[in-house]
Amino acid sequence: MGKLIYGMNTSLDGYIADERGDFDWSAPDAEVHAYINALTASAGTHLYGRRMYEVMLAWESIELEGEPAEIRDFAAQWREADKVVYSRTLSEVSSARTHLEREFDADGIRALKDNVESDILIAGPDLARHAFLANLVDKCHLFVSPVVVGGGKPAFSQGLRVDLDLVQQRTFDSGVIHLGYRVR
Repeated sequence: MGKLIYGMNTSLDGYIADERGDFDWSAPDAEVHAYINALTASAGTHLYGRRMYEVMLAWESIELEGEPAEIRDFAAQWREADKVVYSRTLSEVSSARTHLEREFDADGIRALKDNVESDILIAGPDLARHAFLANLVDKCHLFVSPVVVGGGKPAFSQGLRVDLDLVQQRTFDSGVIHLGYRVR
């Protein structure tokens, strides 16, 4: 049975993007990227909303010649994973191993979890809200960058209550902190 894991890079004040939509401050360095790769290597499926998919789509065609190992490794993981994009506005998806769903289907995700051996990653707070409300999320991995951005897109949707138990933590040389939680 697979675990559904919500993971995001976030500012210290809890945003995944600032008020302008920028998130360059959260780009992982080599040490953090390698750790993320190891943490997500067990995932066989990625779930995205439209905006997160559009950000991640760069991994489909990024030129890897001369890139460091952590970039090549992440690109390989992303390309080998199945991807589900939830969108009412996209007419089609343009990456391999990807299919489009119009609505979030909690029962479908429950069945997927029951029928796969690998983990399932869900990214983006709007899509994750549906999964949290349906009690589908098993773990959360937050990578907290040492920056306060003052506003923007929050890592968790307003009005969402989730009780968590801290099960992992690590501080990196860059000041980024990984916080791994089990959902109660």
